Amino acid sequence: MRPRVYLDWNATAPLRPEARAAMLAAMDVVGNPSSVHAEGRAARALVERARAQVAAAVGCKPAEVVFTSGATEAAAVLARLPVGTVEVDPTAHDCLWSQRREGPGARALAWGHANNETGVIADAPAREAGVPLLLDIVQAVGKVPFSFAWSGAEMAIVSAHKFGGPKGVGALIVRDGFEVAPVLTGGGQEMGRRAGTENILGIAGMGAAAEAAQRDLANGVWDEVAELRNILEVGLSSAANNTISVGKGEPRLPNTLCLIAPGWKGETQVMAMDLAGFAVSAGSACSSGKVRASRVLTAMGYDDALAAQAMRVSLGPGMRRDEVLRFADVWCAQYRKALNRAA
Repeated sequence: MRPRVYLDWNATAPLRPEARAAMLAAMDVVGNPSSVHAEGRAARALVERARAQVAAAVGCKPAEVVFTSGATEAAAVLARLPVGTVEVDPTAHDCLWSQRREGPGARALAWGHANNETGVIADAPAREAGVPLLLDIVQAVGKVPFSFAWSGAEMAIVSAHKFGGPKGVGALIVRDGFEVAPVLTGGGQEMGRRAGTENILGIAGMGAAAEAAQRDLANGVWDEVAELRNILEVGLSSAANNTISVGKGEPRLPNTLCLIAPGWKGETQVMAMDLAGFAVSAGSACSSGKVRASRVLTAMGYDDALAAQAMRVSLGPGMRRDEVLRFADVWCAQYRKALNRAA
């Protein structure tokens, strides 16, 4: 029996060995990072090392990194801004889309820099002076070059498990000098910007993963992944010439392929490929199990029928050409069967 092939890296990347090692080492650190004794200082040192590692990966100052439970919590800062309107990129992740609102007075803008479903990379539109911008860079970190310092944004959100860190930890990046009210109130942790004792294990793993991800990016690892993605795209499109490769020809993440297969529902594709030994997705993992057309694809102009017939394949480092080609063969055979059943 052939081993399963994991093709859902945009949902969660496998835990990096560097992250696992850092978390295991952190288990032996007993102190509370807010304590001033030696044990507490040792715990604080782990947090600050990870803060520097994350800052280096996203191109910001360490003091601009606020550790959270994940990107969704970080995005909730939008609800704390003293503005009446929050305009949100219509293709943004649900954690941003749920924060949109209209009201009198000032406004803010939230934008998805790299789309998790399609891989399309898009800069935020021009905005008036004084309108704060929050960028979702969850999928970009470690896969494509990015610098918060040069982005012009006031805030950004990051999630560890997208680049090989543990689940349940992330960060809000806040530009030096930009004031935000904490989402969680209580103690004065994270420089007063996020209450609650820091998740030492998760933070240590996130820092180690961020450093390893940045090293992979610098070494051209994702260029190799892009080559495999392109091979897969050609294989699927040539065998079934009525498919639509969403975002082809536009700047995209190197690992992401969103393919619309007319006549074959996305959820059915996912189930068929799962039974065949391949893990793929019909969209964002956060909206899995919700049988509906992709909001992202409808916002891009696809009708409801096509938007419900999309599959996302997201690759990662270490994958092999033969795995990608085997997936293409199996998917094409399953698609032909689906079309024959519908005829």
